[in-house]
Amino acid sequence: MKARTLIPLGVFLALVIFLAVGLTLNPREVPSPLIDKPAPAFAAPTLADADKTLRREDLLGRVWVLNVWASWCGACREEHPLLVDFARRQPAVALIGLNYKDERAAGGAWLQRFGNPYTDSLFDPEGRIGLDYGVYGVPETFVIDRQGVVRYKHIGPLTPDVIRNDLEPLLKRLAA
Repeated sequence: MKARTLIPLGVFLALVIFLAVGLTLNPREVPSPLIDKPAPAFAAPTLADADKTLRREDLLGRVWVLNVWASWCGACREEHPLLVDFARRQPAVALIGLNYKDERAAGGAWLQRFGNPYTDSLFDPEGRIGLDYGVYGVPETFVIDRQGVVRYKHIGPLTPDVIRNDLEPLLKRLAA
Protein backbone atom coordinates (compact mmCIF):
# COMPACT_ATOMS: atom_id res chain seq x y z
CA MET A 1 0.00 0.00 0.00
CA LYS A 2 1.08 3.49 -0.67
CA ALA A 3 1.59 6.05 2.11
CA ARG A 4 -1.21 8.17 0.65
CA THR A 5 -3.61 5.31 1.36
CA LEU A 6 -2.28 4.55 4.86
CA ILE A 7 -2.52 8.13 6.20
CA PRO A 8 -6.32 8.47 5.74
CA LEU A 9 -6.78 4.94 7.08
CA GLY A 10 -4.69 5.81 10.17
CA VAL A 11 -6.65 9.03 10.77
CA PHE A 12 -9.92 7.13 10.38
CA LEU A 13 -8.84 4.45 12.89
CA ALA A 14 -7.73 7.10 15.40
CA LEU A 15 -11.12 8.81 15.13
CA VAL A 16 -12.92 5.49 15.63
CA ILE A 17 -10.87 4.80 18.77
CA PHE A 18 -11.56 8.28 20.21
CA LEU A 19 -15.27 7.91 19.44
CA ALA A 20 -15.42 4.44 21.01
CA VAL A 21 -13.72 5.68 24.19
CA GLY A 22 -16.00 8.73 24.30
CA LEU A 23 -19.12 6.59 24.08
CA THR A 24 -18.10 4.69 27.21
CA LEU A 25 -17.91 7.88 29.32
CA ASN A 26 -20.76 9.08 31.51
CA PRO A 27 -21.72 12.66 30.47
CA ARG A 28 -22.79 13.38 34.07
CA GLU A 29 -19.20 12.80 35.20
CA VAL A 30 -17.65 15.75 33.40
CA PRO A 31 -14.72 16.72 35.59
CA SER A 32 -14.99 20.20 37.01
CA PRO A 33 -11.89 22.38 37.23
CA LEU A 34 -13.41 23.79 40.44
CA ILE A 35 -13.06 20.58 42.47
CA ASP A 36 -10.74 21.23 45.43
CA LYS A 37 -10.55 24.93 44.56
CA PRO A 38 -12.27 27.90 46.23
CA ALA A 39 -15.85 28.39 45.10
CA PRO A 40 -16.19 31.48 42.93
CA ALA A 41 -17.22 34.59 44.82
CA PHE A 42 -20.68 36.03 44.28
CA ALA A 43 -22.88 38.76 45.67
CA ALA A 44 -26.41 38.48 44.35
CA PRO A 45 -29.93 39.40 45.32
CA THR A 46 -32.10 36.61 46.61
CA LEU A 47 -35.02 35.42 44.54
CA ALA A 48 -37.51 36.19 47.31
CA ASP A 49 -36.19 39.67 48.13
CA ALA A 50 -34.40 41.86 45.57
CA ASP A 51 -33.13 44.06 48.42
CA LYS A 52 -31.42 41.17 50.25
CA THR A 53 -27.95 40.21 49.00
CA LEU A 54 -26.30 36.89 49.68
CA ARG A 55 -22.53 36.50 49.27
CA ARG A 56 -20.28 33.46 49.26
CA GLU A 57 -18.58 34.90 52.34
CA ASP A 58 -21.90 34.72 54.21
CA LEU A 59 -21.72 30.92 53.91
CA LEU A 60 -18.14 30.42 55.07
CA GLY A 61 -17.95 28.26 58.18
CA ARG A 62 -20.85 26.08 56.97
CA VAL A 63 -21.00 23.12 54.64
CA TRP A 64 -23.51 24.01 51.94
CA VAL A 65 -25.06 22.68 48.77
CA LEU A 66 -25.60 24.88 45.71
CA ASN A 67 -28.37 23.63 43.44
CA VAL A 68 -28.73 25.35 40.05
CA TRP A 69 -32.34 25.35 38.85
CA ALA A 70 -34.89 27.24 36.73
CA SER A 71 -38.66 27.30 36.42
CA TRP A 72 -38.39 26.49 32.69
CA CYS A 73 -36.29 23.35 33.35
CA GLY A 74 -38.12 20.04 32.94
CA ALA A 75 -35.38 18.02 34.65
CA CYS A 76 -35.57 20.43 37.62
CA ARG A 77 -39.21 19.47 38.08
CA GLU A 78 -38.16 15.81 38.15
CA GLU A 79 -35.47 16.56 40.76
CA HIS A 80 -37.47 18.96 42.92
CA PRO A 81 -39.41 16.48 45.12
CA LEU A 82 -36.08 14.87 46.03
CA LEU A 83 -34.73 18.27 47.12
CA VAL A 84 -37.83 18.94 49.21
CA ASP A 85 -37.36 15.56 50.91
CA PHE A 86 -33.60 16.13 51.31
CA ALA A 87 -34.16 19.54 52.96
CA ARG A 88 -36.72 17.98 55.34
CA ARG A 89 -34.34 15.16 56.31
CA GLN A 90 -31.17 17.32 56.45
CA PRO A 91 -32.26 20.60 58.09
CA ALA A 92 -28.71 21.39 59.25
CA VAL A 93 -27.44 21.57 55.64
CA ALA A 94 -27.72 24.96 53.94
CA LEU A 95 -29.35 24.19 50.59
CA ILE A 96 -28.81 27.27 48.44
CA GLY A 97 -30.64 27.56 45.15
CA LEU A 98 -29.29 29.39 42.13
CA ASN A 99 -32.23 30.49 40.02
CA TYR A 100 -30.48 30.47 36.65
CA LYS A 101 -31.46 32.53 33.59
CA ASP A 102 -35.03 32.82 34.80
CA GLU A 103 -37.65 35.48 35.47
CA ARG A 104 -38.01 36.46 39.13
CA ALA A 105 -41.81 36.08 39.11
CA ALA A 106 -41.66 32.70 37.36
CA GLY A 107 -39.06 31.36 39.79
CA GLY A 108 -41.02 32.57 42.82
CA ALA A 109 -44.28 31.11 41.51
CA TRP A 110 -42.56 27.80 40.79
CA LEU A 111 -41.29 27.51 44.37
CA GLN A 112 -44.70 28.49 45.73
CA ARG A 113 -46.36 25.81 43.61
CA PHE A 114 -43.92 22.94 44.19
CA GLY A 115 -42.49 23.82 47.61
CA ASN A 116 -39.35 25.67 48.60
CA PRO A 117 -36.57 23.41 49.88
CA TYR A 118 -33.96 26.18 49.79
CA THR A 119 -32.47 28.01 52.72
CA ASP A 120 -32.19 30.84 50.17
CA SER A 121 -32.16 31.15 46.39
CA LEU A 122 -29.86 33.48 44.52
CA PHE A 123 -31.33 35.25 41.51
CA ASP A 124 -29.03 34.98 38.47
CA PRO A 125 -31.08 36.24 35.49
CA GLU A 126 -28.13 36.61 33.09
CA GLY A 127 -26.37 33.45 34.25
CA ARG A 128 -23.18 35.21 35.39
CA ILE A 129 -22.83 33.23 38.62
CA GLY A 130 -23.61 30.04 36.73
CA LEU A 131 -20.88 30.88 34.23
CA ASP A 132 -18.36 31.38 37.05
CA TYR A 133 -19.30 27.95 38.42
CA GLY A 134 -18.93 26.32 35.00
CA VAL A 135 -22.61 25.40 34.71
CA TYR A 136 -23.30 23.40 31.53
CA GLY A 137 -27.06 23.38 32.02
CA VAL A 138 -29.67 22.93 34.68
CA PRO A 139 -29.94 21.26 37.07
CA GLU A 140 -26.45 21.01 38.51
CA THR A 141 -25.44 20.57 42.14
CA PHE A 142 -22.26 21.51 44.01
CA VAL A 143 -21.10 20.76 47.56
CA ILE A 144 -18.94 23.44 49.19
CA ASP A 145 -17.08 22.86 52.46
CA ARG A 146 -16.69 25.17 55.48
CA GLN A 147 -13.64 26.88 53.97
CA GLY A 148 -15.55 27.66 50.76
CA VAL A 149 -13.87 24.94 48.67
CA VAL A 150 -15.86 23.03 46.03
CA ARG A 151 -15.75 19.33 46.91
CA TYR A 152 -18.33 17.84 44.53
CA LYS A 153 -20.26 18.55 41.35
CA HIS A 154 -23.17 16.62 39.88
CA ILE A 155 -24.48 17.40 36.41
CA GLY A 156 -28.15 16.67 35.76
CA PRO A 157 -30.97 15.90 38.14
CA LEU A 158 -30.13 14.31 41.46
CA THR A 159 -31.52 10.82 41.95
CA PRO A 160 -32.25 8.91 45.16
CA ASP A 161 -29.08 6.83 44.54
CA VAL A 162 -26.88 9.91 44.04
CA ILE A 163 -28.27 11.53 47.19
CA ARG A 164 -27.88 8.34 49.26
CA ASN A 165 -24.52 7.14 47.87
CA ASP A 166 -22.68 10.36 47.01
CA LEU A 167 -24.19 13.49 48.52
CA GLU A 168 -25.14 12.38 52.04
CA PRO A 169 -21.91 10.47 52.82
CA LEU A 170 -19.83 13.43 51.58
CA LEU A 171 -21.87 15.90 53.65
CA LYS A 172 -21.45 13.68 56.71
CA ARG A 173 -17.66 13.56 56.24
CA LEU A 174 -17.43 17.32 55.70
CA ALA A 175 -19.58 18.08 58.75
CA ALA A 176 -17.44 15.91 61.05
